[in-house]
Amino acid sequence: MLSLLDTLPVVAYLMLLLVAGLRRNSGRETARQFILGTRSLTLPAFVATLVTTWYGGILGVGEFTYRYGISNWLVFGVPYYVFAALFALLLAPKIQQMSAVSIPALISQTYGQAGGRMSAFFIFLSTMPAPYILMLGLLLQMITGWPLWLCLITGTTFSIFYVFSGGFNAVVRTDKLQFVFMFGGFLILFGTLVGKCGGFAFLKTHVPQQHLVWHGGNSLLFIASWYLIASMTFIDPGFHQRCAAAANVRVAQKGILLSISFWFVFDFLTTSAGLYARATLPDIN
Repeated sequence: MLSLLDTLPVVAYLMLLLVAGLRRNSGRETARQFILGTRSLTLPAFVATLVTTWYGGILGVGEFTYRYGISNWLVFGVPYYVFAALFALLLAPKIQQMSAVSIPALISQTYGQAGGRMSAFFIFLSTMPAPYILMLGLLLQMITGWPLWLCLITGTTFSIFYVFSGGFNAVVRTDKLQFVFMFGGFLILFGTLVGKCGGFAFLKTHVPQQHLVWHGGNSLLFIASWYLIASMTFIDPGFHQRCAAAANVRVAQKGILLSISFWFVFDFLTTSAGLYARATLPDIN
């Protein structure tokens, strides 16, 4: 369990999220507005919500870097950059100009209600947020010391509460806040580590040599399999929703390409943090 000084910033952050998420939208919302807002998402808002929403599994990225070094970038970074860029070039313009509010709705228009329901089922399975709920639960458990089951319920309820209250607009507002904390937190962490430990020369002498090799000891087949997994970007409902909510085609396409550059920077920060963890705490099981 964390100390009071460690806990207070986390509690303040959660309160800010709640305030941003529960801020009421003006007027009565239709179902389309609840899902897509007013379809006028600007470029900064598009980038902030896509970058924060699509980037998940921070704990998994840290663990993978701790075990296998910079190969983390080739596994959890590059494959997703490639398919995000393809999405921007091939699919974003078409999605932005369509009337369908979701992938199942689009399939229903083309193949009928049965096809739409079937696609909704498979998309639900492929995007089920179980890993993220577990990650949130573990973080809450570390902060509070509560049982894991209670932390899982608390974290899930907190997230659902403001999403159902404010819809897509609430998600965008909270994502803007999370974007600032996401990059601000890791920039402070990275700067502190470099200041206290040193730069690349320190890492080179304190991590296993294999951690600085592109494959990290993993087979080529293992790394290549992640490019197949990353192709699920094409059916990611988060991408579809944000492209459909964009103000125009330019925002949708440029927003994704700009997001790739932010993911690149953030992957550098998370990979560096994982390497510093391996260098300074080499005996973690």
